[in-house]
Amino acid sequence: MKYFDLMEELALEISTATNEDGLSTALAQASLRMGFDHFALAYDRRGRAEPASLLVHNYPDAWAKVYVGFDLGGADPVRRAGERSMTGFRWGELESYIPLTRGDRQMLHVGREYGLADGYTIPRHLPGEASGACSFVLRPRSEFRDDMLRIAEIIGAIAIVTARQLVGAVPPKGRATLSERQRECVLWTARGKTAAEVALILGIGEETVVQHLKTARDRYDVHCGQMLTLCALFDGLIGFADVYDWWHLP
Repeated sequence: MKYFDLMEELALEISTATNEDGLSTALAQASLRMGFDHFALAYDRRGRAEPASLLVHNYPDAWAKVYVGFDLGGADPVRRAGERSMTGFRWGELESYIPLTRGDRQMLHVGREYGLADGYTIPRHLPGEASGACSFVLRPRSEFRDDMLRIAEIIGAIAIVTARQLVGAVPPKGRATLSERQRECVLWTARGKTAAEVALILGIGEETVVQHLKTARDRYDVHCGQMLTLCALFDGLIGFADVYDWWHLP
């Protein structure tokens, strides 16, 4: 019960933050109460809305300057691993998610030298709209409290939701409407089939397939098949599993 009470208290403090400073203060307090030394929360909005981002942390200033000065965000192995995980993960488990390059190992080593020995990162993604990650970090000679990781998982997720509210969600926008036959043509094209092959599979003429794909591109206002596939994926008209799983059928 004491863990539930702690989680409820921390969740309330974070979810009621009304600005970045309030969110940062709530996360700093939460990280200490869960047995961590530092935290970082990053949220990036993209897609149809104007790009926007939020970053709050209490990492050592020296490391923050190195990270920003050398623009390490794009090469950060923790961020890349977050794209391959549905739940939180320890930094010591990174190789379970991604192959680590020599540069990755060097970056982690430098981070440890600046006082970031290990961490637990909670990622969240909304395809086509936004991505976020909340990390709780230990300094050298500190140890994880396993009983707190479940709480950290929930608190990190709530922090990302709060960041989304502060930044602003992507406003609704009318989506392109495809007919069922157009959707089928897009799906089989995404699976790597040519117009002739799609025509044979669907039992229609090749020119009809070409016209369906052209109409679909026009409705999305894109000019190539790759962009059409991406638009259909992000709008949910076809699923990643519909494409990926089909490639791996026996």
